[in-house]
Amino acid sequence: MDVAEFKKEVWRWAEKVGVSPKEIHVRKMRRKWASCSSKGRLTFSYDLLSQPEDFRTYVIVHELLHLKYPNHGKMFRALISMYVSNYQFKESHKVAAKSLS
Repeated sequence: MDVAEFKKEVWRWAEKVGVSPKEIHVRKMRRKWASCSSKGRLTFSYDLLSQPEDFRTYVIVHELLHLKYPNHGKMFRALISMYVSNYQFKESHKVAAKSLS
């Protein structure tokens, strides 16, 4: 998947979730799959583009939901499980899959 396709995927999910990111960036990130700034900027790891679709979707939805809910509280967890199946599995996969070197 190239960056343009990935950004289209993010925008499709943003519409489903009901949010509008101010900016979407893709760059090399060593320690995270993605991040969300308080100003509405989403930054995704370039490595995410080569991950399986279900995991990529999980990360996209996770970051988009941070535009509504900045923490991982009950509402955040309820919404992510509504949009993405196997929430617990994907959460553990996210932690295990990204190298922290």
